[in-house]
Amino acid sequence: MMGKMLRFSLFGESHGRVVGVLIEGVPPGIKVNMKKMEAELERRKGIRRFSTKRRESDEPIILSGIFNGFTTGSPIAVIIENKDVDSSYYEEIKNTPRPGHSDYTAKIKYFGFNDYRGGGFFSGRLTVGIVIAGYFAKEILAKAGIEVKAYIKSIGKVKAKDLSVEEIFSSKNSFCPDEEAFQKMLEEMERAREEGDSVGGVVEVIALNVPPGLGGPYDEDLEGDLAKAFFAIPAVKGVEFGLGFKIAELRGSEANDPFVVKDGKVMTKTNNCGGVLGGISNGMPIVARIAFKPTPSIYKPQRTVDLEKMEETEIKLRGRFDSCIVPKALPVVEAMMALVLADHLLRWLSWKGFMSLGKG
Repeated sequence: MMGKMLRFSLFGESHGRVVGVLIEGVPPGIKVNMKKMEAELERRKGIRRFSTKRRESDEPIILSGIFNGFTTGSPIAVIIENKDVDSSYYEEIKNTPRPGHSDYTAKIKYFGFNDYRGGGFFSGRLTVGIVIAGYFAKEILAKAGIEVKAYIKSIGKVKAKDLSVEEIFSSKNSFCPDEEAFQKMLEEMERAREEGDSVGGVVEVIALNVPPGLGGPYDEDLEGDLAKAFFAIPAVKGVEFGLGFKIAELRGSEANDPFVVKDGKVMTKTNNCGGVLGGISNGMPIVARIAFKPTPSIYKPQRTVDLEKMEETEIKLRGRFDSCIVPKALPVVEAMMALVLADHLLRWLSWKGFMSLGKG
């Protein structure tokens, strides 16, 4: 279970009856807009022609925690049924682990008792639960005026140009604010699809209006919690904040963010640190980039091992695969950032409430 004051855990398997999420710590009295939640789940389907041909309605069924359209403060349980499932092919390849997937490591970890159909518990299918939990986190953040937005920074070697935070948040393109680069990204994804291959990319996510003071050192580290949450998303292989790895090329005089006063608030002139210092938010936009590997399931022949015969062999996958998962990852990345920020916000507010005792 992730989080401390706002916690969530996922359950179900890719080809099981349902997938779902249990969310604890959501305050009472939050109005639930099902259409808004369903719109977030629709975003998770990405761009159809580059997504799996598996067609799920993704209609959330709320089992608990909501009454008369409002959160009650008790645990919220939501499930989504798996209706478009075809497990036949996975019986054929259960002893030949797919390269790049968790098939082999899961088999070792769980002594062969794991559900191998469609990746089981390790499948990206379970991210529907993350998006649902993220919906509630975003509602919590909205009460504090905090906004979160993710967009495609790159697909393969095609990169979006650097834009201002204002340009990114005001863009009408829900995938990438750089229209010219986005068209080239679509072409790159199309080439991979036509070749029976796949392509990865980078998602940038930004949180605005985060108050200074969220997080702490060591096990309270805001960057640490965000990184853990991002790495929990299937296919993520890299996370960086602010300038990220580029900051290692600079001198301290170039990397440091000078403090300034603007509109009566302490801010920094630049944001190389990405909005976090010492594991604590400094009031600037929190900026992170998350690298997604190419979808491991491709239609090209690949080398693997037959675990029964213990000999090398070749596998050529059949099935319904994504040629690029990056577009559908956007609401998942937003959800993870929102969940971590909402958790830290609730922790900070409890401290703030305690510090106000006996005053006035």
